[in-house]
Amino acid sequence: MTSETAYTATPQHQPEPVVALPKPSRLWLPIALVCLFWAVYSFMRWTEFGIGLGFMGFLIQLATVALVTLVFVVWWFSSRTMRLGDRFFVFGTAVLVGIGAAFLSDRGLLIFLLMLGLPLVLTAWTVGLLATRNQSPRVRRLVLVAAICLIWAAFPFFGSDGVGGDFQPTLRWRWQATGEELYQAELKRNAETAAPVLSQSVSLHPGDWSGFRGPNRDGEVSGVRIATDWNTTPPRLAWKRRIGPAWSSMAVVGDRVFTQEQVGDSENVVCLDAATGRTAWSHQDAVRHSDALSGPGPRATPTFADGRLYALGATGVLNCLDAVSGERRWSRDIAADAGAKKPMWGFSSSPLVVGDLVIVFAEGDSAKTLLAYKTDSGKPAWTASAGKLSYSSPQLASLDGVAQILFDSDQGLTAFDPSSGAVLWKQSTPPEGPGLPQSVQPQVVGKSAVLFDAGANTGLTRIDLSHENQSWTPTERWVSRQMKPAFNDYVVHDNAIYGFDGRIFTCIDLETGQRRWKEGRYGSGQVLLLADQPLLLVLTDTGEVVLVAADPDRHQELGRFQAIEGKTWNHPVIAHGRLYVRNADEMACYELR
Repeated sequence: MTSETAYTATPQHQPEPVVALPKPSRLWLPIALVCLFWAVYSFMRWTEFGIGLGFMGFLIQLATVALVTLVFVVWWFSSRTMRLGDRFFVFGTAVLVGIGAAFLSDRGLLIFLLMLGLPLVLTAWTVGLLATRNQSPRVRRLVLVAAICLIWAAFPFFGSDGVGGDFQPTLRWRWQATGEELYQAELKRNAETAAPVLSQSVSLHPGDWSGFRGPNRDGEVSGVRIATDWNTTPPRLAWKRRIGPAWSSMAVVGDRVFTQEQVGDSENVVCLDAATGRTAWSHQDAVRHSDALSGPGPRATPTFADGRLYALGATGVLNCLDAVSGERRWSRDIAADAGAKKPMWGFSSSPLVVGDLVIVFAEGDSAKTLLAYKTDSGKPAWTASAGKLSYSSPQLASLDGVAQILFDSDQGLTAFDPSSGAVLWKQSTPPEGPGLPQSVQPQVVGKSAVLFDAGANTGLTRIDLSHENQSWTPTERWVSRQMKPAFNDYVVHDNAIYGFDGRIFTCIDLETGQRRWKEGRYGSGQVLLLADQPLLLVLTDTGEVVLVAADPDRHQELGRFQAIEGKTWNHPVIAHGRLYVRNADEMACYELR
């Protein structure tokens, strides 16, 4: 009997089966989603129409991110690009590492983890799928996980100082000192420096700049003529210094400059020597405001009147200070008085002094958002309902010879009696969708017409008022989407309005609201009118000063120079032939005459 030897094959390691990934044509949906986001992003960032959308464009971009992410995730789990377990593994890695990146990142950068981080991750994810379409599942897992982790891991290395006027993040290295930190170090080094000796009395004289946008809050400079050939006689730097972050502008009275700043956990009102920029005194409150979009610091501009300085901080502290010494006369908490919560961007109303009253706006849901206090004691005088939402400030106006306070908010333009707060008339505006609040000052033209911002999605509006006995009737003359000033101001000269339509400088006709020209990409800048020449001085949102002819027929630049560095949203000031500019990091003074 022949025996047969049975041979049993020794088990060998079987190679991992290669599951072919769908061809690129079958990856059309994730490719289309990624292309959709970057197309929307590019449109909002670089086209004139997208730039003009402002905050609405920012919201559209966020909505696009949400839609693209949702559809991508649904596609990922419903497709057969990888085995189900691998799909869960890659997705779980993306979520967990993203949460870790959010935990480790700068707090101010969190919104941009959603706004730009997710699209970058999805882009890397899609590229990884295309690059490994002929590779083994193991290689695919490694490539996808590595690409996703690499994108998320980059974010903790960056810090954010908020957004620019285009609502894109302003980034810096995480370890790079902020302007505020450099300023604090400088203050410690100069702690023993003696304060400058200034005049012992302060009163208003011609040429002074008493508060936000000038004596009339219209951005107009009178009684000053400057050199216009900046190639031959450029503005001369008088001084430049560091300053704490704030979006406040300045008041200039005599030999003093008043502004606000944030220094660590202290919100300060400061007085500087106009000739040298050295600090004469600083009043400090132990409060701090900061938000992801705009960064830290107060927003409002101090107001000078009758030897006193009135300053509103971002948390709602309203101070009345002695302008010579900085000693506090009285203080109020307008949030408590109005029953309001601090808005996302902080309280921003520059105080308005009318007679023996100082008036501010406290955003909120209460019926007393406009508040008047006695200038000598700080005692409440009256309150009124002026809307729930606004970044604007009260405006004193004279219409048909009658003094009134105008205020622009989400409820439209309202006129109040200065002595009692009673409503004289109101021009309602259409309800706005999501967007920036009304931010610019209403302006009277002629005896009985008013220009005002009807909302970021509506545009500038002109109304004409008729007045009979005690009755006022506003009539809409035009609404112009040819100029949507957002938070950029405008000026009026002769029969033309000069300002910003989104981020592009524009001129429209005062009588019709029709565009005359639109040129000059000055970002989210600000403008002053030198009425005597006439000239427009534009401060761009990158700190460059541009001189433009106030010509309704064409845009003509006469000169420009870089005044300060960094994001610049603060309104410029011209007083006694000197130009004062500042931002969240530095401040400078230039001789113009």
